[in-house]
Amino acid sequence: MAEAAEVNALAGQSLEKILERLGLVVDKLERGDVPLEQALSMFEEGVSLAREGQRRLDAAEARIETLAADGSVTEIAVATVARDGASG
Repeated sequence: MAEAAEVNALAGQSLEKILERLGLVVDKLERGDVPLEQALSMFEEGVSLAREGQRRLDAAEARIETLAADGSVTEIAVATVARDGASG
């Protein structure tokens, strides 16, 4: 299962690195100068990167909500955490 291997490979990377790579993949695909087979492969990589990035943002949001719910911290906007570099 190739997707499981890709997720395992992403596990050791920071969210910032994942988003950086996703941006590079998107830029290259948008230029349209990639052969079809390479474009399909890059698209698959981009989907994996986007899913992992979203998974990490969801996990960060859940952690923030848990901390805020128990009263130990004040509510923090998830967008602020994402902007300032949340890592998983």
